[in-house]
Amino acid sequence: MHVVVVTGRMVQSLRRVVPDGVLHEPAICYQGAVVVGAGGEWLLHVPIDVELAREAIAAVEDEGYHPNVYVGDELYVSRATAGSEAYAGFQQIALHEVGDVKAWLAEAPTKIVCVGDPAALDELGARMRERFAGRLWVTKSLPKFLEFATAGVSKGSGLQFLSEHLGFSRERTVAFGDGENDVELLEWAGYAVAVGNAHERVKAAADWICPPAADEGVALVLDAILDSRR
Repeated sequence: MHVVVVTGRMVQSLRRVVPDGVLHEPAICYQGAVVVGAGGEWLLHVPIDVELAREAIAAVEDEGYHPNVYVGDELYVSRATAGSEAYAGFQQIALHEVGDVKAWLAEAPTKIVCVGDPAALDELGARMRERFAGRLWVTKSLPKFLEFATAGVSKGSGLQFLSEHLGFSRERTVAFGDGENDVELLEWAGYAVAVGNAHERVKAAADWICPPAADEGVALVLDAILDSRR
């Protein structure tokens, strides 16, 4: 049985939460844009084209946001803001100020994130999905984080790649999720579980709803699966 972490986190951020040696499987990071091997090697990287990234950065700057831009598993911004500093602190990562990030950008970024008021980001997300339809995947991880990846990237696409790499089937895959960015993950899996505190879109995509995170619902389900195999 494979147990795979699927997250929107950067690779270095995941390693701070789950240190090397704890997991013995590859992990999916950056909303599915990166798959990293158990030894730290990048097995898959699907970044945003540089010119498209510049267009997206300009679009959100016009809306008053100073986005986080991720290149080479580091976080870059034009200038530090309360939002970017809070994000870097939350993720326990360094924040690099580079002036005009559009002019500085020379390498395709893995993702772009706007930090702000949840309701305002809902409205921004709707506008950005319309503007970049077919070119960018726009989703929310947490209510205050609006994330951009290249079209076709999702946690589901990352799991599809890893299923081929490791040789497991979607029909025998159980996936857990709670945020909007987990919808494609649950749609890919043969059996989808939403935790009790999940977003309504995630619950709608689920086959079953387990107890909330505060009650360790995921652990209860995993224990039940392991018990059934004994």
